[in-house]
Amino acid sequence: MSTGVPSADGPEADRGDKGGVRTALAGLTTRGRSFFAAGIAAAVCAYVLGQSDLLRVGLMLAVLPLVCATVLYRTRYRVAGSRRLSPARVPAGSEARVHLRMDNVSRLPTGLLMLQDRVPYVLGPRPRFVLDRVEPGGRREVSYRVRSDLRGRYPLGPLQLRLTDPFGMCELTRSFSTYDTLTVIPRVEALPPVRLNGEAKGYGDGRQRSLALAGEDDAIPRGYRYGDDLRRVHWRSTARYGELMVRREEQPQRARCTVLLDTRGLAYAGAGPDSAFEWAVSGAASVLVHMLERGFSVRLLTDTGNSVPGEGADGFAGASQGTADAAGLMMDTLAVIDHSDDTGLSRAYDVLRRGNEGLLVAFLGDLDEEQAAVVAKMRQRSGGALAFVLDSESWVREPTDMPGASQEREERLRMLREAGWTALRVPRAASLEELWRLADRERTGVGVAGVGEGP
Repeated sequence: MSTGVPSADGPEADRGDKGGVRTALAGLTTRGRSFFAAGIAAAVCAYVLGQSDLLRVGLMLAVLPLVCATVLYRTRYRVAGSRRLSPARVPAGSEARVHLRMDNVSRLPTGLLMLQDRVPYVLGPRPRFVLDRVEPGGRREVSYRVRSDLRGRYPLGPLQLRLTDPFGMCELTRSFSTYDTLTVIPRVEALPPVRLNGEAKGYGDGRQRSLALAGEDDAIPRGYRYGDDLRRVHWRSTARYGELMVRREEQPQRARCTVLLDTRGLAYAGAGPDSAFEWAVSGAASVLVHMLERGFSVRLLTDTGNSVPGEGADGFAGASQGTADAAGLMMDTLAVIDHSDDTGLSRAYDVLRRGNEGLLVAFLGDLDEEQAAVVAKMRQRSGGALAFVLDSESWVREPTDMPGASQEREERLRMLREAGWTALRVPRAASLEELWRLADRERTGVGVAGVGEGP
C-alpha cells in the first residue's frame, strides 16, 4: 500500500512565474482554444468594422478561457492518494484488484477530478475514473482489476490527477510520486503426496539410527547446564562421573530437496505463456511449494549455479513459521527468472557435487549427449533423482516434422535412467500432477507403459 500527494508541481503549488503561465495556457482544452480564437477573431473584426458591441463579445470570449486557466492553476486545495493491491502477489492468469483512495485534506471542496493510473499494457487498459465534488475532509474510493498471463514484476503508477474547470475550458494534469509493484508469479499446480525414491520423512533418520545403536537409556550424556530440564538427567552417568549429567538431545535432520531449473536459452524453443520454458518454471514452482509444505529443506538451483538470495546453506526449511515467507521469496525469484546465456550444466553440477542433496528434482530443456552425461553424474550425490525432460521442439512443431528426433530423445532418457534417474519426457501441454504420479509408478515398476507420452 502506498500513499502520497501530488509532486511539487501539484494542485497545491502556487506559481506566478512565466513557466507557470505557459503551463496554464498549455492546459487549454479544444473548447478553451476555440473560445480564445473566436474571441480574437471577433475583436479584430470589430476593430475593422468599428463595432463596439462585437468588440465586447470578442473580449469576453477571449478572456473567459484565460480566467478559467488562471483560477484552475492557482487552486490551493490538497488531495492525498493511496493505492492498495489485493493481493500484491498473484499467479499468472489470475486477477488482482487495485484499490484507489482519494482524500481531500484541504479546507476547500474540490471540483471535478479525473483519475488515471499508469499500468503496463500487459495488465490491461489504463483505468480512468471521474470523481464529483469532494467535500473538505471527504474521501472517494474506486477500484479496478488487472490480469497478466506473463510472469514478472509490473509497476503500477504513478497516479495522475486531472483537474478541469466547470466550463471545460482548461485541464491540468498532476502526478503523484509513489507507485506500487505487482508481482505475477508462476502458476502453481497442487501435487499429490507420492513417495519418491530417496525421499525421507520430514525429520530424517538421524535419531532412529542413534537409538538403534545405543538405545534411549544409553544416549551419550553431557554435563548439566543451567536451564536444562531435570527430566533429562541421566542418573547412571551422574553416578559414574560424580556430577550431574543430562541426555544429549540430537537435533533431527530435516530431509532435503533441491529443485534444479534449466534456464539455458538454447535448450528451449518458442516463447509466451504456453511455451516449454514457462511450463518448466511453473513445474519448479509447484515442486518447491509442495516440498516446503511437506517439511523439507528446499533449495532452488539454476544452471548458472545460483540459488535464491537469502536462503541458507541447506535451503529454506519447510513446516515452520517461515514457510510462507520462504515460498514467497522463491516465487519472487521465479517471477523474474529468464533465459541464461550458458551453454551447459557444469556449473550446477559443481554446486551439487559438494554434498548430499537428498532428493533432486530437475526440470531440463533439450539435452545433447554431453549435457546428458553431466546430468547423469548429478545422480551420484543425491538420495533420489527425478528428471522432467522437455522436448521443446514438440511444443512448437508436430512430431511428424522432426524425423529422427524421437530416437535421440529416447537415447538421452535411457542415459539418465541407467544412471539411476527417474526420467520422464514432458510432451506439449502435459499435466504435472499426472507426471508426478507417473514418476511414482515408474519407481515402483507399476504401470510404466506410456510414460511421458502424449499428444
